[in-house]
Amino acid sequence: MRNIKLVLEYEGTNYCGWQIQPNLPTIQGTIEQSLTQLTKTPIQIVGAGRTDTGVHAEGQVANFHTDSEIPTVAFQKGLNAILPNDIVVSAADEVSTDFHARFNATSRRYRYTILNRTYRSALLWRTCHFYPKELDVDSIDTICKSIFGRRDFSSFQKTGSDRINPICEVIDAGCWKDDEFVYIEIEADSFLRGMVRAIVGTALKCTKDVSGNVDRACNQFHRILNAKDRSVAGASAPANGLALIRVKYN
Repeated sequence: MRNIKLVLEYEGTNYCGWQIQPNLPTIQGTIEQSLTQLTKTPIQIVGAGRTDTGVHAEGQVANFHTDSEIPTVAFQKGLNAILPNDIVVSAADEVSTDFHARFNATSRRYRYTILNRTYRSALLWRTCHFYPKELDVDSIDTICKSIFGRRDFSSFQKTGSDRINPICEVIDAGCWKDDEFVYIEIEADSFLRGMVRAIVGTALKCTKDVSGNVDRACNQFHRILNAKDRSVAGASAPANGLALIRVKYN
């Protein structure tokens, strides 16, 4: 059996997340249907990250096993000819048979995009969160840099999640502004369900509450982090601003 690795880009607005669900449109289900059509045999794929409903990707990674003799480049071209316009295969490669897109990943990096101006966009509303009030970018960046290392992120785990171990190691994080856009990026060895959106929403809440006081905003955020209680954190930021931008492997 051959093992094929795909790098995927998708706009998740029209999908109920990555993971296949009965009678609902999902990224995984749509790709599997297209692969089955291309190879004439049932195909199951594994994704590196289970993005939620409405979340996007620039660098999602997936793999599947097949005995098809279709050339690797033809998987990319063939899938792109079949898939809807909001899902694209940006690369396809044959990898070792033991490669696993999810379990072999050493880190994943997410970006949250905010349109920070006084009026919304008719063209960008699907892929960024509109926030009309001026953001305290320095305070958000300080909060991001203060969560490096291994920590219990229970306060930012979606209620009802079945993950037992809430410990994640944040490798890199930061916030910056470029013209009318504010970007927040977080890279970690793993993420709890809903973790990035909860962190972003809580950071926005903390910086809003203390009106430009960096130390107070950071202290308030860490009180929430240390409480290990989702009910004390802020509301999750909307899904449309979030994208999985890169997955790293050794």
